[in-house]
Amino acid sequence: MSKRIAVVGTGALGGYVGGYLAKAGLDVTLIDFWPENIEIIRSRGLELDGVTPEEKFTVKNAKTMHLTEMQDLSRQKPIDIAFVAMKSYDTEWATALIKQYLSPDGYIVSLQNCLNEERIAGVVGWGKTVGMVASLISVDMYEAGRIRRTVAKGGDKHTVFRVGEVHGRITKRVEELREMVAMIDSAKTTTNLWGERWAKLCQNGMKNGVSAATGMTGTDCDRNDAVRRFSIQLGGEAVRVGQALGYHIEKIGKLEPETLAKASENDKAALDQVEAILRPGSNTNPNPRADIQRPSMAQDILKGRRTEIEFMNGYVAERGTYIGVPAPAHTKLTEIVKKVERKELKPAAALLGG
Repeated sequence: MSKRIAVVGTGALGGYVGGYLAKAGLDVTLIDFWPENIEIIRSRGLELDGVTPEEKFTVKNAKTMHLTEMQDLSRQKPIDIAFVAMKSYDTEWATALIKQYLSPDGYIVSLQNCLNEERIAGVVGWGKTVGMVASLISVDMYEAGRIRRTVAKGGDKHTVFRVGEVHGRITKRVEELREMVAMIDSAKTTTNLWGERWAKLCQNGMKNGVSAATGMTGTDCDRNDAVRRFSIQLGGEAVRVGQALGYHIEKIGKLEPETLAKASENDKAALDQVEAILRPGSNTNPNPRADIQRPSMAQDILKGRRTEIEFMNGYVAERGTYIGVPAPAHTKLTEIVKKVERKELKPAAALLGG
């Protein structure tokens, strides 16, 4: 493939995907705004790790750029594919920054949590906007230039990458993207990007903020009866909001959306079924590092960084208000995580009734 690729945001997910693509010999430039990260990658390479020996390797001599060096792109071959892998709150400016260096047929891929395609399209237009969902991938940048994956690869058990156009049609470019990321893990094209996105939002909405608010690992959250029930309430509310908005919500891990919604509405049979799936030991993608793995938002709290809570649970609550379907658990969690982020509260299971 002769396409020129840029990854804007070389954090956990951007670095993981960009590192694999560079290792495969594609023309990839890693761009980041954390100077130490770029300097470490330049000096010793980008170190990737996983749960098997084959997943541990170092990408040497990857093309890199500090944010302040991006002006050099004006003298180089234009970018054909730009992955934006920034936090949701950095989407617009990062998109605007790379926009001017795109080729005439170039486009932006949202490789992010949350629903950021509309923000990207507001900068480059819908025709230059593509979505990519990375499901159950669990990657962690634990220090500059070092990224580890904490769950097994999806393989034939779980499709990790789902690539789709905003209009739902299968095009040459999404097929091209699917082939590209299939070198990393299982991948498919989808005619239902919005349903895939909302399913991922439901999944993240049940895990990220809960771990951030409690300070617990995802597995410990699932072990705690009260916290697990709160997560189920979050999931059910998100399903009902998404349904009201007209999305055909895809399966949420092993959970059927309607079963999850009923479980949050005190349907005992549905609740028993959902809890049997959520309890540790029954996950779709076994996590051999469950005792250390924390969702990205909990990692943000530990690092003293801003979270994406307004773009995740806060977004569900806002959309619920818009469509007339209340999501009180999402409102509550958003308020709690913001207070934890500001250090007004200490993370604790008791904040969610645990």
